[in-house]
Amino acid sequence: MVAAKQSRLPLSRRQLLKSGAALGLGTAALSLRPAWANPWGQAAGYPQGVETGPDLALAIRRDTLPIAGKTASPISINGTSPGPLIRLKEGQDAVLRVTNLLEEPTSIHWHGMILPPGMDGVPGVSFAGIAPGETFTYRFPVRQNGTYWYHSHSGLQEQLGHAGPLVIDAAEREPFRYDREHVLLLTDWTFEDPASLFRNLKLGEGYYNFQERTVADFFADVEQHGLADTATQRAMWAQMRMSSRDIADVTGSTYTYLLNGHAPSDNWTALFRPGETLRLRIINGSAMSYFDMRIPGLKMTVVAADGQPVQPVPVDEFRIGVAETYDVLVTPKDDSAYSLFAESMDRSGFALGTLAPRLGMTAAVPARRQIADRGMEAMGAHGDMDMAGMKGMDHSNMQSSGPSGMQGMDHSNMQNSGPSGMQDMASHEAGAILPVGAAQPGSRYDQAGVGIDPSERRVLVYRDLKAFTPWPDRRPPGRELELHLTGNMERYMWSFDGKKFSEVTGPIHFEKDERLRLILVNDTMMEHPIHLHGMWMELENGASELIPRKHTLNVKPGERVSALITADAEGSWAFHCHLLYHMDAGMFRVVKVA
Repeated sequence: MVAAKQSRLPLSRRQLLKSGAALGLGTAALSLRPAWANPWGQAAGYPQGVETGPDLALAIRRDTLPIAGKTASPISINGTSPGPLIRLKEGQDAVLRVTNLLEEPTSIHWHGMILPPGMDGVPGVSFAGIAPGETFTYRFPVRQNGTYWYHSHSGLQEQLGHAGPLVIDAAEREPFRYDREHVLLLTDWTFEDPASLFRNLKLGEGYYNFQERTVADFFADVEQHGLADTATQRAMWAQMRMSSRDIADVTGSTYTYLLNGHAPSDNWTALFRPGETLRLRIINGSAMSYFDMRIPGLKMTVVAADGQPVQPVPVDEFRIGVAETYDVLVTPKDDSAYSLFAESMDRSGFALGTLAPRLGMTAAVPARRQIADRGMEAMGAHGDMDMAGMKGMDHSNMQSSGPSGMQGMDHSNMQNSGPSGMQDMASHEAGAILPVGAAQPGSRYDQAGVGIDPSERRVLVYRDLKAFTPWPDRRPPGRELELHLTGNMERYMWSFDGKKFSEVTGPIHFEKDERLRLILVNDTMMEHPIHLHGMWMELENGASELIPRKHTLNVKPGERVSALITADAEGSWAFHCHLLYHMDAGMFRVVKVA
C-alpha cells in the first residue's frame, strides 16, 4: 500500500495564492487554463482546460463564475467548474497534489480507478479528508486505461461543481481507431443551496415534480384503457401515497442541465472534419440525473463502458446512469451540424451541444418527449401480476418492503426476499448457484428503462454489453451475497436491507481474493446507480465468459441483478448509491476486504 502524504500549511488563503509556485501549483492552478494537443494534432475537445500527468497540482476553492447566463459561486478546480480534464497514461506512477483553498474539508475520489485504499479519497473510510489550507498528495500506479471521472466525496460538494473528467491513455494500441476525440461531461446545476434542496426533498419527495397527472391525462387514459382499469390504477397509486410520475427526485424545475459546464443556450461546439471518425467520451457526472443520449442523424457505435472496451454495438440512443461512462464512435460524413442531445429521464429538460465542422453552426433540437408513467415494472411484478394484487398493502413504511408485495403480506422481514416478496425468488433449485455469467431471474437487461420506446430507434441495453476479451479470473463464485435496495420515499430515507448507514454496526466483509456473487434486489420504485469502490463488478447479463466489467450498475425498480467480484483489493472501500441525496440519506455501506 502506498502511504499517504499530508502536510499542514499554516497560511492564509491570500498567502496560499501568493505562494502558488512554492506549492507546485503553477499558473494553471491560479486560474490560467492550459492548452493541450492530442496525438493527432487537434485541440482537445474539452473547454475547461487539460492537466496532463503524471505529476500535477490541483487547487480547490470557491469561485465566482458565469453559469447559464447568471453569476454563480461553484466550487472550482484550477479555476474552472466543472474541473479540468486530467490526462494520465497507463503504466505511469501518478502524483496528484491537491490543495484545499476552501473554508471546509474537501476530497477527491478517482471514480473507477483501481488503486490503494489510502488513495481512494473517501473521508472516514480511506483517509481523513483534506482540511482547509492543507495539501494532500495522491500517489498511485496507473494500471488501466479508458474514460473515468473524479469528484468530491465530502458532503454535498459534488452538487456545487466539484467534479471533472479523467482520461487514461492506453499503453498499447486500442482495439478501435479514430481521428479525433471529444469529452462530453454531463452535469446538473442548481442555483439553490444543496443543503436547502436536501431539506426540501425531506419535506416531500415530490417537491420538485411539476409534471403530475392532470384531469386531461385521466380522460386520455380512460379513452385508451377504459374507465375500470384507469380507476384501478389511479386508486393503486393513491393508496401507496405515490405518483406514477415519480421518475426523478430532482428535476428541471431547479436544475439546469450542462454539457461541459455549458447551458443549452451556450451552443458549446465539438468540431470535426467531414469523414473523420470521432471518439466521444461521454461521462454522467451529475448529482441526480439520468440522461438519454442521442445525436439525431448519426449512428453511434458503443466501444467502451465504464472505461472498459466492449464488443462494438451500433445504436441510435443510450441511457447513461449517474456515474456511468460510455465511449462511442461516430463518423459524420456531411458538412453539416448535429445536435448532441442529452434528455433528462423525466423529460423536464436537456443538456445540449453541437457537433459541427465550423463554430457558429447549429442543428435542429429534437422535441422533448412526454414524461412516461411508471407501470407494473416499478412494482417488481415483471408483468405477471394484476393491479388488484396491490390492494391492501401498507406502504407507509417501506424501509424493508418489496414494491410488488402481495395482498396482506408482512413486510417486516424482507432481508432475504426478492422483489416479488417470495423467499429466494429464483428459477434454480434452492441453494444452487447459477452458472457464471447467467442472468438472474428478475433481471431486465433487455430493457433500457422507463420512458424509452424501443420501436422508435435502436437503444442500447445492458444485454448488448460484451467484454472485448474474457477476463482472467474464470473461477465460479464461492458464495452469494444478496443485498436489498430499500427506502421510504415519503420521509426520503434510503438504505441497504432496511438500514441506513448510521444504523449499521459494521462493514460488509469480503474475504481477500475470494470470488463471490453480489446480488442486488431493488425493493424501491426508483432507479439506483450502485457503485463499488476499489474493485470491478462483472455484470452477469448472459454474455457468458464475455460478461462486462463495470464500476457502476444501474438497478431498475423491482429488478434483481448480479455481478461477480474478485476481492483482490485489501482494505476498506465505499459501496453506495451514486444518487447524491440517496447516498447522503443513508444508502451507503463500507466493504472491508481482509
